[in-house]
Amino acid sequence: MTQLQFNLDMDLLKDSVINSNIDAVVKSAIVLVLNEYMEKERDDFLKASAYERSIDRRDYRNGYYERELMMSIGRIKLRVPRTRNGDFAPSVFEKYARCDQALVLSMLEMVVNGVSTRKVTNIVEQLCGENVSKSFVSSITQKLDPIVKEWANRPLNTMYYPFLFVDAMYIKVREHQRVVSKAVYIATAISEENKREILGLSVDHAESFDSWTRFFQHLKSRGLQSPKLVISDAHQGLQKAIQREFLGTTWQRCFVHFKRNIIEKLPKKDSVEFRKMLKDIYEELTFENMRKTKEELINQFGDNPKFEKAVSVLDEGFEDSIQYMNYPSELKHFIRSTNSLERLNQEIRRRERVIRIFPNTQSAYRLIGAVLLSYQDSFYARKSSLTR
Repeated sequence: MTQLQFNLDMDLLKDSVINSNIDAVVKSAIVLVLNEYMEKERDDFLKASAYERSIDRRDYRNGYYERELMMSIGRIKLRVPRTRNGDFAPSVFEKYARCDQALVLSMLEMVVNGVSTRKVTNIVEQLCGENVSKSFVSSITQKLDPIVKEWANRPLNTMYYPFLFVDAMYIKVREHQRVVSKAVYIATAISEENKREILGLSVDHAESFDSWTRFFQHLKSRGLQSPKLVISDAHQGLQKAIQREFLGTTWQRCFVHFKRNIIEKLPKKDSVEFRKMLKDIYEELTFENMRKTKEELINQFGDNPKFEKAVSVLDEGFEDSIQYMNYPSELKHFIRSTNSLERLNQEIRRRERVIRIFPNTQSAYRLIGAVLLSYQDSFYARKSSLTR
């Protein structure tokens, strides 16, 4: 049986101990153990110790080569034994690759949670005692690409989603030496099991009928069926795309955005009573009472020039803002607005503010996709049902 031979640089170890450099002591000890372990592995592979004659010998020793290994204590340099035919491969690097993977996963987790590249670099340097470039951290984040791509293109035909929420937010992206504004399209849904799910995203140019149409067609290509209700704001291009791509689907105008649109048209003074009656409309429990309260508001303020614009907005968009009333009472609170999607946008903003300007569209898609995937797994997945 081969015995481990510990040939440690005693001068280095003694100097490290005297100067209380515990990191150097630990590194020296690990180098010693790993070098001797690889030596034993080569003996076992050859079926013969050094200078031993054996009829079972598979190959012959052929010296050593140096190879570095990054560990949590920093970078160490090992003497890797080799054989003449080159068939021998020590297991050390395969085993300790798990440490590297853990480090990479930790870095990715920091990036997804909004830690800047500079801070990630500083943290890794403190953990490993090794200088790490920003470009290295950026290259590590590219490992997210296949994960995000697989999630963002997963089939949607395994479940029916009766309620679809869509919205767009704007980010800054560097493109051809210019900083441009781009829209991030996000779709969430409530399934038949009354669970929330993030369905997909897209990064495109400014909001338009064509861009929304492309986004909806992508969702449909993954198997999304026409929902019963699509909840969104009143962007004209978005409305038109919904009508075209989802035949037989009802559009629910987000009542929060709608009330905001009305209030923006009110005079700065003497609007307390109008606001109160507007609030009362959406607290009614039936279509009939909602329409009745709305007509009372119009009769009271319709002839006043100060309220003409607000009344016009209310009258024009009212029916689209109350379509949620067609559904069970336990769901009405969840499907009358895009508030849940707004909260999701805030999570993205919290991380996007750290970056401010994405270096390219792919990096924006990568990070936002990773944030959405993380949010789906950590927040939405924890809730069994909205109604339980």
